Amino acid sequence: MNDEDRRLIIVSGLAGAGKTVVLNTLEDLSYYTIDNLPTSLLNTLIEQLLDPDYNLAKQIAIGMDARNSHADLSYIPDLFKSLNKKNISTELIFIEASDDVLTKRFSETRRKHPLSSDSVSLSDAIQCERDAIGMLSEVANLRIDTSHMQLHELRNIIRERIARKEKDRLSLQIMSFGYKNGIPKDSDFVFDLRCLPNPYWKKTLRRYSGKDKPVIDFLSKQESVKKMLEDLKKFFDYWIPQFEADNRSYLSIAFGCTGGHHRSVFIAEQLAKEFEKSGKQIILRHRDV
Repeated sequence: MNDEDRRLIIVSGLAGAGKTVVLNTLEDLSYYTIDNLPTSLLNTLIEQLLDPDYNLAKQIAIGMDARNSHADLSYIPDLFKSLNKKNISTELIFIEASDDVLTKRFSETRRKHPLSSDSVSLSDAIQCERDAIGMLSEVANLRIDTSHMQLHELRNIIRERIARKEKDRLSLQIMSFGYKNGIPKDSDFVFDLRCLPNPYWKKTLRRYSGKDKPVIDFLSKQESVKKMLEDLKKFFDYWIPQFEADNRSYLSIAFGCTGGHHRSVFIAEQLAKEFEKSGKQIILRHRDV
């Protein structure tokens, strides 16, 4: 493995959101993984990574949480800049979920939150954690909201978006969702499609999704749908190359309708096909189907 193959991934996020699942998945993919590494030891690890005579794995994933100090965590962005100049590909992945989901997960597993105590409730611990590491979410290369995910979905996303990502190539996620289940927090762009004709109000189409021919035929005939697709294509034809030119690694685009079954699925499917034609690396996900 040459120098250009060296890769350091820091996985951070909220306790209970899935950080351990991400690290385990990367370990299965031959990454050398370390969880809960104190930031004070990070420089020592990096020195070993830079040393060509040291027999350390060239692909490393490190888990970090809110038990590190704010000052230690805040220097990570600058550290990444310096490492990228040394031909080490660095990425920060942030895993999050809603407060309700996190509370439910801790209650079901009966595990203790790392910041909770006899005097700090679970809800207060979650808020303290958000305050402590929220700045990492702002600078993360990739944010993943696991609120509506099963474990196998999270593992698949890690495999597709991180492990199989081609070097210096934009990984583009296209997602459909329903507003009734909340807006995905990890999206860079969110488009509201509730202004389009809704197949749900046709009883013969209600049981189908935007991937099924009856709904596809119905929406394909609507002038407003045609116009929406045309405008979206023009928008992304111009702006995606701008993100690529800025060395952006990941981009997530979400399309929402009321239930996340018909209009958003149809538009996401159609645009994903267009992107694939132009050679883009696409991950297509229908959150609420």
